[in-house]
Amino acid sequence: MKAPPHQQTAPHAELTAVRRGVFVVTSAQAQNAESCPVVRRVSVGSAEGNGLVIADPTVSRVHAELIPSDRGLWVRDLGSRNGTYLDAIRIKEAEWQPGVTLRLGGARCVLGPAPVKVPFEIWRGNSFGPLVGASAVMRELFATLARVAVTSSSVLITGETGTGKELVARALHEASPRASAPYGIVDCAALPESLAESELFGHVRGAFTGAVSARTGAFEAAAGGTILLDEVGELPLAVQAKLLRFLESHTVRRVGETSYRAVDVRVLAATHRDLLTMVSTGEFREDLYFRLAVVPIVVPPLRERPEDIALLAARFASLQAAEPLPATVLAEIAKRPLHGNARELRNFVERAIALGPDRALALQTDAETSRPVESSREGAEGGSESVNFTVPFKSFREAWIEHGEQRYLTRLIAAHAGDMTAALRAAEIDRTYLFRLKRKYKL
Repeated sequence: MKAPPHQQTAPHAELTAVRRGVFVVTSAQAQNAESCPVVRRVSVGSAEGNGLVIADPTVSRVHAELIPSDRGLWVRDLGSRNGTYLDAIRIKEAEWQPGVTLRLGGARCVLGPAPVKVPFEIWRGNSFGPLVGASAVMRELFATLARVAVTSSSVLITGETGTGKELVARALHEASPRASAPYGIVDCAALPESLAESELFGHVRGAFTGAVSARTGAFEAAAGGTILLDEVGELPLAVQAKLLRFLESHTVRRVGETSYRAVDVRVLAATHRDLLTMVSTGEFREDLYFRLAVVPIVVPPLRERPEDIALLAARFASLQAAEPLPATVLAEIAKRPLHGNARELRNFVERAIALGPDRALALQTDAETSRPVESSREGAEGGSESVNFTVPFKSFREAWIEHGEQRYLTRLIAAHAGDMTAALRAAEIDRTYLFRLKRKYKL
């Protein structure tokens, strides 16, 4: 019997000889024990949709997250009710070592003594649709996208700002049997709460003040094809409930109508926000999260794939009908933090083509060392504005959050003269998380 698409090796992909360590986690419960291989991010909790389900009343429905990396297995608490502990220490985020017991509420988990080595599927080429990448992590992503594209499953695409989440969604559509059908994008962050339902599902004439004619909603407009709900974490809870109903029934009811219309459309969702934590805090519906994340896709940041910088820069230069940048310039930009990921790299390439590499590098340095002005006092201290107020709101918001984090940490560390223990107490955050932020912002 032929294997289903998700179990076959994707076209142009192969099982690579490179092997990854897979951590095996066993939860010991009153009546049984359940083992879970952690290949990718896995949520842990009492809800059925989790990768590791622990049927214990002291475990939150979405309690914690397990994150494998080359450095080990990380545990991140998701705002649980009864806390996450490594041995007797309550943590927000920390590395989990063999021999240390993980406690989630009253349940206990143990980590296998050593990672199990397994092969993984990798794409043979350096591109997939509009995406390019020569790194193993990107070629593995391409192989996953090829398998997922032929299905109609909902996909949740997460990743930092500028990593290319929208390109991943377009690549899925273009590689799917729906490629010739409509492809729609809804920016959920830009939807006014009062009009969100109408924008998504449509309305009839006279449904509300200003509804002078009937309107087709985004789902109906993309019928037969694919729709991307960008920044889905910004949807109001009331609209989340209606979105969940659509995903379960594949029918829409226009505002002001009483009947439902069947609509065949594949739903992709993208966000840079931490939806699992939002689920735990009640800001995002748990049932909607698991309905969207039938296939979760995480787009890796550029710092985890520096070997892709030259390839991406060459692609961006070709879009400007220009020659690739010199290797010395690419080597220099590869040393920079590039918090904006591929989007920031593209901006740099365009500046280098327009102004010359030396001037572009100088401007990049200025941007990295500048700080946003928050008051006249800070302006007097020598701060300079580095957040662009003319870009689309979504880009501005993401850049502003990153600048705010960096400014907060800089002042926090300075206020305590480098005493990290005192800084941790003042900030009330986990040591591991603080040091991860320090590395991120090169402090």
